[in-house]
Amino acid sequence: MSGWLAIAGLGPGTDTLVTPEVTAALADATDVVGYIPYVARVAPRAGLVLHASDNRVELDRAAHALKMAAAGRRVVVVSSGDPGVFAMASAVFEAVEAGSAAWRELDIRILPGITAMLAAAARAGAPLGHDFCAINLSDNLKPWALIEKRLRLAVEADFAMAFYNPRSKARPEGFARALDVLRDACSDDRPVIFARAVSTPEEALRVVPLTEAIPEMADMQTVVILGSSLTRIIPRTGAPIVYTPRFAPE
Repeated sequence: MSGWLAIAGLGPGTDTLVTPEVTAALADATDVVGYIPYVARVAPRAGLVLHASDNRVELDRAAHALKMAAAGRRVVVVSSGDPGVFAMASAVFEAVEAGSAAWRELDIRILPGITAMLAAAARAGAPLGHDFCAINLSDNLKPWALIEKRLRLAVEADFAMAFYNPRSKARPEGFARALDVLRDACSDDRPVIFARAVSTPEEALRVVPLTEAIPEMADMQTVVILGSSLTRIIPRTGAPIVYTPRFAPE
């Protein structure tokens, strides 16, 4: 087969955080497939077809990309951040597993990107400097009971936590429930970082104690990072530095 499929991460927002590997793949592509705002980040050019679609048709989008690659097209499926973190890489492989046997023989490449939690952590300092986990707070593809279980177990394990998709317009109550669980499970007032639209002109960063965190501080463009019990704040003029030491006491 002459076609190929690359699943690429466009980073958190600014073009300066798109890797050279992704830029090269886009330059060689015949087709770009993805969610509408992500495809809009790819500059049109002669010989390139842009296929933008809604956010809730991931498997259809993946199948469309695979069919084009099998037909000899050079296809890039775009995600924001890293395609393997709550994004399109998993959806493409779901489609591969359920689809045509020929799809398994395609040249499929995963091109990593800078995911939002890493960009947010870098802006704040180093809150993910020790063991951490990432949890998607959307209950669109998993039950709320599982989200609550994972939140409580992550607190018990004393992870720093990065939260994706904290508060959607369709389910604004979810993040309020998550904050209630975290306040109940934590025995301290560890810092919470609200990092919105990092690396874009709309970037905003706020650091508050857990007891002062409210749902309205987050939306779907926000990554929320909750420190562990060891996470520290260094006060200074302007935004403080938040970091988690590399060690843990015995």
